[in-house]
Amino acid sequence: MDSTIDRFDTNRFEASRNRLAVLAYRLLGSANDAEDAVQDTFLHWQAADRQQIKVPEAWLTKVATNLCLDRLRSAQARRERTVGAWMPEPLLDGDPMLGPADTFEQRESVSLAVLTLMERLSPHERAVYVLREAFSYHHAEIAEILDITVSASQQHLHRARQRITAARRGGSEVDPASARRLVEEFLAAAASGRTERLVALLTSDATAISDGVGGTAKTLLRYDTPQRIAAIVRAGLTPTPAKRRLAGGTPALHYAVVNGAPALLFVVGDRVAGSVTFDITDGRIATLRGTAAPARLVRLTEAWRQHASDTPLISEW
Repeated sequence: MDSTIDRFDTNRFEASRNRLAVLAYRLLGSANDAEDAVQDTFLHWQAADRQQIKVPEAWLTKVATNLCLDRLRSAQARRERTVGAWMPEPLLDGDPMLGPADTFEQRESVSLAVLTLMERLSPHERAVYVLREAFSYHHAEIAEILDITVSASQQHLHRARQRITAARRGGSEVDPASARRLVEEFLAAAASGRTERLVALLTSDATAISDGVGGTAKTLLRYDTPQRIAAIVRAGLTPTPAKRRLAGGTPALHYAVVNGAPALLFVVGDRVAGSVTFDITDGRIATLRGTAAPARLVRLTEAWRQHASDTPLISEW
């Protein structure tokens, strides 16, 4: 092929790369898997008769979506997901892979809460939900992408919305300043050992989920009562030499926004060693998600290194 044509076709793909990554991350919940899916889409693009592709954006969306569905189907057989060790990969606010945030639906579709809830959906339900809610595709377009009927697309969306709505906690957005104040108050109560105050900051049905100290838990750790969560948080936020060894040094604790939610980041040097995100409902904390597995923090660390420096909430933990 003429090199000029080849460069032109490569540029056409590159113009869609970020959008494909946004789509793949929402479908897979993993930045690394999303990047792999986008690269596989590029290989399909290179191998295709591109002169016959009338609408490159539509073609690429179809290929990327179906590659992600293949990954979801194969992932269902992986032990990590079947035994409950999977959790979505957190991304720092401003990461291009989070995509557009113009509407509530777009912001919600990339929250850790919804990414987790989408694990309950079938691959087709998940794809229809993302294409419709995050990208505003019409059902006719979705049907073409997934090789299904318009009626099937509508049914998949209906079931997906029902399942996510039934399991969702809260639903309204939280004022950023109020969210920060709540997290700072929670941290202050934990650091001072005020268990009663910690409990008061949690909803009565609060849940905490973690992949363990250093991300070493084989299955996710779950705590389902405010009293138990307060005890675990007090213990977890009490620094020890062993915890610092696992973290690789003495972390500083920073406030951040991760997947649209308030978060605490444990930062050693310029590396994020752990993150805790907070879902807030009616002025209280409904869910805490702790991530410490290094593989889940690679992209978050890369983004943090580009982040403007700020004053840590705790400079030496």
